[in-house]
Amino acid sequence: MTLKKSFCVVVLICSVAAQAFWGQGPQSTQLAPANDPFALSPGSSFSASGKGNRTIESGIRPAAISADLEEALQIIESNYVSRKALNLEALTGSAISTMLHALDPHSRFYNQAEFQELLGEHESEYSGTGSSIAGFENNGAIDTYVISTFPGSPAAKAGLRFGDRIIAVNGRAVAGASPDIVRDLVRGTRGTTVRLTVERAASLGVQTIEMRRDRVHEPAVPKGFLVRGKTGYIDLTAGFSNATFGEFESAVNDLKRRGMTSLVLDLRGNGGGILDQAVKVAEKFLPSGATIVSQRGRYSDDVRIWKAARPQYESMPLVLLVDENTASASEVLAGALQDNDRALILGRRTFGKGLVQSVLNLPEGAGLTLTAARYYTPTGRSIQRDYAATGLYDYYNHRNAEIDKPLFAAKTPTNRVVYGGDGIAPDESAVDTELTPERIRLLDPIFFFSRELTAGRFEKDPVLGQAFTIERLRQRAIFGQPIVDEQVSGQFEEFLHRYKDQRFYLESIKGERAFVRQMLGYYIALGAFGTEAASRARIESDPQIDQAIKALPKAAELYAAALKATPASKKQKSSLSLVLSEQR
Repeated sequence: MTLKKSFCVVVLICSVAAQAFWGQGPQSTQLAPANDPFALSPGSSFSASGKGNRTIESGIRPAAISADLEEALQIIESNYVSRKALNLEALTGSAISTMLHALDPHSRFYNQAEFQELLGEHESEYSGTGSSIAGFENNGAIDTYVISTFPGSPAAKAGLRFGDRIIAVNGRAVAGASPDIVRDLVRGTRGTTVRLTVERAASLGVQTIEMRRDRVHEPAVPKGFLVRGKTGYIDLTAGFSNATFGEFESAVNDLKRRGMTSLVLDLRGNGGGILDQAVKVAEKFLPSGATIVSQRGRYSDDVRIWKAARPQYESMPLVLLVDENTASASEVLAGALQDNDRALILGRRTFGKGLVQSVLNLPEGAGLTLTAARYYTPTGRSIQRDYAATGLYDYYNHRNAEIDKPLFAAKTPTNRVVYGGDGIAPDESAVDTELTPERIRLLDPIFFFSRELTAGRFEKDPVLGQAFTIERLRQRAIFGQPIVDEQVSGQFEEFLHRYKDQRFYLESIKGERAFVRQMLGYYIALGAFGTEAASRARIESDPQIDQAIKALPKAAELYAAALKATPASKKQKSSLSLVLSEQR
């Protein structure tokens, strides 16, 4: 498991959205993993181009299936040991889901609540309080804390802040409860109210806050940053919703106005989403006529080819960051840019989800996603990983059986060999950012130290007070100096003496000083200056982003070679030559 998927944060809007430290926010380790196949994950499904209603061509009649299911439910209801424990609606949903999973891992049934959650994700809009929470453990007790709030949300208007501890929800005590339980109690329907009793991080006083749940817009694409001079960075980790391309194009244009000449796109953890949005992002960087993706299905209207059609496109050097949780529509984007030699792909092999889902409405608000076709990259390779000889759990956790058959091989315009049938292999592997058990355990004291520091409690120390004032930290940030220096790191080591397992922590920290500084910088910035400053701190301390920046000259050379191998305008070649000279 990589750092990208390790710190699971509960976003209390309509649903739980897992945001990653290496993407948009912190995550706790107490929640289910983001790649849990039995949970609805953001961007996990998207519509195929084919029509939803099909003519049944088999000899099995729908009425017969319905009768068999109804008979089975009647037998269970009449004979099961405890009638009170029966939930016939849940049993029906489970039966349909099991049937769909017998087809492939990605066809799935959604009850009414899950289906509305899925549709809401595609709009980047949710109903709730707009607060992000996470669970942290302190000497054996897990409590839930506010991490951040969305601007203009009910939580922001109510004054919730980083580090506030949630004690009760609507009068029900939740101290020590799982963050999952707290999530379910806080989220709810638009217009309803929720009362949170919290321990304020700043004063440690207890206060009850009432909020009215409302629609909350979660940006599909966070604000981009310039890093290392004229290199831009844009976070595309949240999946592809209907708002993605518009916000992405705005971010690109803003960075160009500020002098950007090369770009790093972060697709780590991007589970997919709406294909059309991924196609538009690819089209932004490909010449007119270049193939982006094709799909092939059972029916003629499921066979399509997408080609770039913009009269102008961006020719700046481009590096894409991917990992094992980059899936579906994001793999389409990565495959399109790799097969056209347009970008250098850096990271780990992607998930390998190339099945096209039609999203079908069912009676009473339920729905299902049903595979209608497969995706193929411009060179004709399938994205889909083999799932025939493996179980659902092993498939989602990348524990596939060895594939005996050879993978499909193809060549790019520069004669590079690329392979299909197992996701998108990166052009360069990323530096290791694996979350070890030692790092997982260090996250809790890192958070609590940051909470104390940003609440101003260290300022009262007569010796260390001057070193830990928020104003001093702000000045360091303004002048581009690291927030976490030797003094802060040293005080964190002193802080570890508060813990029962202090010997473990003090031993673990010896080999993890870089990791500790990264996480301290992130949480301190989040608590003291907000999410934008925290995002910048995360970007500047991420070793994979540093590796991507160093790979930009190779990306420029790759695309220059592609232009020689395929027709291109003199204007585009001249523009790229100028950028190439700047990268060297």
